[in-house]
Amino acid sequence: MTKPTISKSSIDMNKFRLRTFVDKLIEMGEVEIHDEPVPLSELSRIAEATPKAVLFRKAGPEQLELVSSVAGDRHRLAAAFGVPVDSAWKEYLKRLESPQPLVEVTSNEAPVHQVVIRDEDVDLTKLPFHPQHELDGSTYLGSGIDYTIDPESGNTNVGCRRLSLRNRREAGINATAPSDLKRIYSKVAARGQRLPVSFAIGSHPVDSMAATMRMPADEITLVARLRGEPLPLVKCVTNDIRVPADVEMVLEGYLDERGYCEPEGPYGEMMGYYGPMHLDPVFHVTAITMRRDVLYQTVLHGSGRILGRTDSGNMSALRADAMAMKALRGVIKEPVAAHGVSSSGANQHIRVAIRQHEPGEARKAIFAIFNAITNAKHVFVVDHDVDIFDDRQMEWALSTRFQADRDFVLVEGMPGMRMDPSLDGRRIGAKAGFDCTVPFGRKETVSTKVATAPAFVGPRRFQTVREALAAGPIYFVDIMRGLGSNDGREIALELDALRQEGVLCRNNDGQYFLGTSKKGVTAIVGE
Repeated sequence: MTKPTISKSSIDMNKFRLRTFVDKLIEMGEVEIHDEPVPLSELSRIAEATPKAVLFRKAGPEQLELVSSVAGDRHRLAAAFGVPVDSAWKEYLKRLESPQPLVEVTSNEAPVHQVVIRDEDVDLTKLPFHPQHELDGSTYLGSGIDYTIDPESGNTNVGCRRLSLRNRREAGINATAPSDLKRIYSKVAARGQRLPVSFAIGSHPVDSMAATMRMPADEITLVARLRGEPLPLVKCVTNDIRVPADVEMVLEGYLDERGYCEPEGPYGEMMGYYGPMHLDPVFHVTAITMRRDVLYQTVLHGSGRILGRTDSGNMSALRADAMAMKALRGVIKEPVAAHGVSSSGANQHIRVAIRQHEPGEARKAIFAIFNAITNAKHVFVVDHDVDIFDDRQMEWALSTRFQADRDFVLVEGMPGMRMDPSLDGRRIGAKAGFDCTVPFGRKETVSTKVATAPAFVGPRRFQTVREALAAGPIYFVDIMRGLGSNDGREIALELDALRQEGVLCRNNDGQYFLGTSKKGVTAIVGE
């Protein structure tokens, strides 16, 4: 573990507290607050019904404070990093590349140890486990960040894991999908041993983002990196795992030695469909530690028709933005923006905007994304004039700049997102790229220009319409600008006078100029 390089007293134990972040979201107008008592059965329905985060002041019969969906929007995630939305991916990469120290604090200094409940006094049934989806197998806390130590390497592994209520001191977890936790636990269980593990419930969004990543090193350092500041750690009271000292609550315990022995699920998963019931380990809780004014946390997860508002969808989308831009650098000359679409399920749709400098760059961008992001299934590349965060502009680009026989890229035999139900259980599938850019080098005409409302700014340059036309081919609105007109009807009348005189001409792009024509007729003169 990295030795502290700063004083423990200089660490603000509330800066990365979940409650502090929620207060910030309230100031931003990003939180729907329910002051009235709300039964646990209604929490998920209410969370699904609003695009905002939701703060329940009196959740369940215990009337606990609980917040949902703190990371369910790009603006809220950007706020977690303290930057504007369009800078979030840059800040993410910057922090990821900047190591931070880990600072160990004592139990007395750790806010999460203000309340300690141990052994026989542990009672999970007093925590706000609640039903989240119609066909779920139990009540859930879906916001857990698990911390465990790999016995072989000594490194801390960090991940995201749901907990399902079994009884007062036992919970189910999902460790079926390939993960470092599954690898670590399988080896330990094969030896007939228990694996200590602790779950943080109620963490800052940057901690949750760190937990979704994998790296071949001590992953607790990822939490410090994404915070961008020294990370205070405290040793748990019933195991040797070190966890962030400033979180809201920690459930300490172990996965027992029986291995994959108890059914868990179904559960609404990140693709918007249910994951099936499967055998999983059992988590035994040996202690609950928390802040005195603990703020519990739940997440909006797996709600199929609103995946764009889920916590996991937005966190993985921001990560996809950063990974995509990193992959594009050095492959094409000028990548402008990348966007992992949070509603596409594990960000299987990636949008990219580029400024073209040579032929073939759109295809190079498509293959760069496929090579860098396994989950990427469909990549859409547009020109720099298209806002990739605007669905309407993306639909417009697809419909007006894409031709399937020319611009469609099919790549077969590629590994896909294992939870994608369209794979029908296969690991290998097909991916598609859509080149929605204007063909490089195409001659620009009026028919290829994007229509927008005019803006009348600039100094008056001409005294008459005749003078404006004598200066060269000119569009109607440019005549208005040049004459300082804020009406336009008088311009039409002066053009008609020139038409009657037999000197009004237009080119194929519709610009006006002086020339020779029949009186009363506008001559069309092609280039």
